[in-house]
Amino acid sequence: MYNEKVMDVFKNPKNVGEIENADGVGTVGNASCGDIMQISLKIENDVIVDAKFKTFGCAAAIATSSTATEMIKGMTIKEALEVTNKKVVECLGGLPAQKIHCSVLAEEAIKKAIDDYLAKKNA
Repeated sequence: MYNEKVMDVFKNPKNVGEIENADGVGTVGNASCGDIMQISLKIENDVIVDAKFKTFGCAAAIATSSTATEMIKGMTIKEALEVTNKKVVECLGGLPAQKIHCSVLAEEAIKKAIDDYLAKKNA
């Protein structure tokens, strides 16, 4: 069902956990499958210096969370907002069609975390 890269990332995820006093936190979920994903960000001068995730879900949900957080570290906010679920899937070498929604959750969690950061910054 999953390719070798997805299984490797699932078995050895990076950035698991939560950033204490995060600058932005985004939590999303998919009611139909039960996956819940939270991404927390540490941002300095509009650059994402750290990203961590906590995910309750299947192998694809964990693999996309790990991959997405790895992708955005070092990016500016503007660059991170351009990360799409398709880019996450490409980075993983593909996902089964019925698991694409996991990559959508990753994209949405990034955007929600950045929205949270911007709301706090402009408050």
